[in-house]
Amino acid sequence: MPNPTNPRHRARRFLLLAGGLTLAVTLISCGTVNRAVVAPPQIPGAKYVGSKSCAECHENITRNFATATHSRLQANGANASEVGCESCHGAGSLHAESANKATIINPKKSAETCFQCHLDMRGRFALPHSHPLQEGRVGCGDCHDPHKGPAIKGGGMSIAGENETCFKCHQAQRGPFVFEHEALREGCVTCHSPHGSVNSKMLVERNANLCLKCHFQQQTAGQFKIGGESHINWLNRGTCWTSGCHEAVHGSKVSPTLRF
Repeated sequence: MPNPTNPRHRARRFLLLAGGLTLAVTLISCGTVNRAVVAPPQIPGAKYVGSKSCAECHENITRNFATATHSRLQANGANASEVGCESCHGAGSLHAESANKATIINPKKSAETCFQCHLDMRGRFALPHSHPLQEGRVGCGDCHDPHKGPAIKGGGMSIAGENETCFKCHQAQRGPFVFEHEALREGCVTCHSPHGSVNSKMLVERNANLCLKCHFQQQTAGQFKIGGESHINWLNRGTCWTSGCHEAVHGSKVSPTLRF
């Protein structure tokens, strides 16, 4: 029988107790998150009329909603009248009566509706470098389509299609280039965090570590080689895309090494 006064036995009991408390807190936290309830936007004086009422005028939008990523969140049944179009746009009775756009919420004009569910995005857009969402110069709907297909416009299984969403605004990065940067084949988000980053240009890494994720590296005594060529002195002067090196990071029309 274990001796309760034995220091080793006391340490073992403490570890078991600490582990049990950690597991309990984790389970409680997970359960709380899973049961979180998001209330639909409120419109003073308006009542919920159901998505079928919206379809009477907006059939061009509602007919494809079953293909949308967001449609998986839609509930069915007698108690689900507040879930559907009105879960993002607010109660629609006033809008249905007057067709006045001012009586319904337009998420394209404010990200607050999206932030109700996508809480993490509120924090990302508060980072030092992000798209000007909070300033009102872009909206979630510029890149995401909540009514049809994958939430990312042009997305799905096509990386090229996802890039097209970025190219709508970033025309200079589209090309075509004589010498392309193969990273574009992997998608813009390989290097950029579109919702916000602590790094300049919304890069996922702030220095040469970004490039070294893909490019072959070889470390030897006193040397740092990429493709067999020593780069240690250049890397000490800045990043791969500064100091007059590989500045044409998206592609070049004249330089096979993306120098300019």
